[in-house]
Amino acid sequence: MRQEKIPETINEYITNSPVNIQERLKKLNETIKHTAPEAKEKISYGMPAYTLNGILVYFAAHTNHIGFYPYPSAVEAFKKELTGYNTAKGSIQFPNDKPLPLDLIKRIVEFRVNEKRQNKASKPAKVSK
Repeated sequence: MRQEKIPETINEYITNSPVNIQERLKKLNETIKHTAPEAKEKISYGMPAYTLNGILVYFAAHTNHIGFYPYPSAVEAFKKELTGYNTAKGSIQFPNDKPLPLDLIKRIVEFRVNEKRQNKASKPAKVSK
């Protein structure tokens, strides 16, 4: 579901989305913000995104679902709990005619936060010249 003009903020993205899914997008956004308060908001590739040592998650409104993009590692880690949803390598589709699984989304975001922190901790410090 392409928006006419690329929004500059996540709130603008939500406000410009169809009225019937704005509340769902707000709940998803609030869940991410509360679960990862240190993550920064941005629009990337025209979609809402959160960053923490790189991209944490993306999400986007579509005609029949909300796409949630937590990277392949998270989809793999939660594959048993995601059996009722359409998934691909790094994406999950939450149908617009069913309640959002906010607890599951929270746990996926927590997984990604931990993953991003571990990745940062395992990288050698950059040496300045």
